[in-house]
Amino acid sequence: MTAQLLLAFVLFAFATAGTPGPNNMMLLASGANFGFRRTVLHILGISAGLGVMVMAMGLGLGGVFRAWPALHEGLKWVGGAYMLWLAWKIATAKGVADKGASSRPMTFLQAAAFQWVNPKAWAMALTAATTYTPEGSTIGVFFVAGTFMLVGAPCSAAWAGFGQGMRRFLDRPPVLRAFNLTMAALLVVSLYPLVVETRPTEASKSGASKEAPRLLADLPSTPRWSSHG
Repeated sequence: MTAQLLLAFVLFAFATAGTPGPNNMMLLASGANFGFRRTVLHILGISAGLGVMVMAMGLGLGGVFRAWPALHEGLKWVGGAYMLWLAWKIATAKGVADKGASSRPMTFLQAAAFQWVNPKAWAMALTAATTYTPEGSTIGVFFVAGTFMLVGAPCSAAWAGFGQGMRRFLDRPPVLRAFNLTMAALLVVSLYPLVVETRPTEASKSGASKEAPRLLADLPSTPRWSSHG
């Protein structure tokens, strides 16, 4: 593996994990409503869930979706419905929670499981697996997944930290209400690519991806490196 290719992948992971999307909108809202400390398990769950998805794609799950596109399509819309429910939960949150509040942020397992119904997470994992993983190398798949987790976790933490920093401005119910409604609206807007994105493209004979998902269309496509790199 060359240093240039590693840098390209790190930039890809940083750009996709750090830009607005369902995960980061929820982390921002969680940090604001529950604080950074209570959002840590949410952060770790996202990182672990994405890492497992990349490994699953690299070890063959991506081929299943290319063979059965209806399965991918159905899962995509189930995920969209679940995200609409989450947006409603955020919009109807009553106030900044303290440690004794009955409401609570996502757990580690909930955040990890959410990745499997998150359209952006699917696009990120599929692109990482088909573009950057070394063909035929299980070790390479784990390396790419681990790198994705290491790069993504600080990005997630930054969004939760930003939400934590906003808590001082959200102590008034009308302000918090407006904030939660805005976060819910942005979560709904983040579903736009769910409607317009194309299905996973067929891999070429060499296993390289011909086109990144439309969600990531602005990112440069990098040829897969061989296991001897």
